[in-house]
Amino acid sequence: MSYAGDVTPLEAWEKLKSGEAVLVDVRTEEEWAHIGIPDTRQTDNDPLFIPWVFAGGIPNPDFLTELELQGPEDRATELLFLCRSGHRSAAAAAVATNLGFTAYNVLEGFEGIPGPDGQRNVNGWKNRGLPTNVGQE
Repeated sequence: MSYAGDVTPLEAWEKLKSGEAVLVDVRTEEEWAHIGIPDTRQTDNDPLFIPWVFAGGIPNPDFLTELELQGPEDRATELLFLCRSGHRSAAAAAVATNLGFTAYNVLEGFEGIPGPDGQRNVNGWKNRGLPTNVGQE
């Protein structure tokens, strides 16, 4: 593992509520718009939205620049990377670590793994009942 570690969605939420971390959602704009985003209004920090890839899996060539511009000045501030299922976020956490950030991967991601019926309703941020904008106007 080339980053600080993995945390569950519930552990990530506790870190966010305590003010010790910032969430970095690395999903695509389409995922944010159509699937939803974490609602962090109960925390001290707004999430950062920096796509790791664009639609079609095209890498975001500006990911590092955007992270350096939007990320906290204090590189010791924990960054919690979130994607759909926890794979893209692990890669993003590794890159952030190479930039000197304290980076964690959020296991299970926002939607989690597909269940037996193919639906992503088994685990993940949303399915663990953590705050989202899903269903809000």
